[in-house]
Amino acid sequence: MLLSAVKSIFEKNIKRMENRSIPSFNIIGIAIRTSNQNNQAAKDIPELWARFFENDIMNRIPNKVSNELYCVYTEYERDHTLPYTTLLGCKVAHLDDLPEDMDGIRIEESLYHHVEAEGNLAAGIVYDAWLNIWEAGLPRAFSADFEIYGEEAQNPEQAKVDIFIALQ
Repeated sequence: MLLSAVKSIFEKNIKRMENRSIPSFNIIGIAIRTSNQNNQAAKDIPELWARFFENDIMNRIPNKVSNELYCVYTEYERDHTLPYTTLLGCKVAHLDDLPEDMDGIRIEESLYHHVEAEGNLAAGIVYDAWLNIWEAGLPRAFSADFEIYGEEAQNPEQAKVDIFIALQ
């Protein structure tokens, strides 16, 4: 009974799942090396977000093509259970003007599994989506996965976040 109720709530917050090809693009922002072991990422990633806003990183990123925020998970040691890099930033036209205190990455064209999470950010809709992704048995590439926080994520109580998982 409880399991079916939790599943129902979760499925209500996951609106769409599909695969799609995404062309290469570039991101500039700030990064941290973290791990899901011992809940380290649960500490590190919120600190990365806080540093991003406290240091006005968004307004300092050169050559932005939009104000959508990208949270990229890359440089996996092997899979999501071992260390990986999280980069928070914006899509840019090129990486030529990379500020010294920032990191840049080129995300290569790939096939991605798309998950759309909707609901209250404070209620953990993005984390809940990742729990489902980790258990889904997807043929993941562990190259670069990312979340996009666009205009529809501006209202944290009724947010929509797009999550893209690189596939083999």
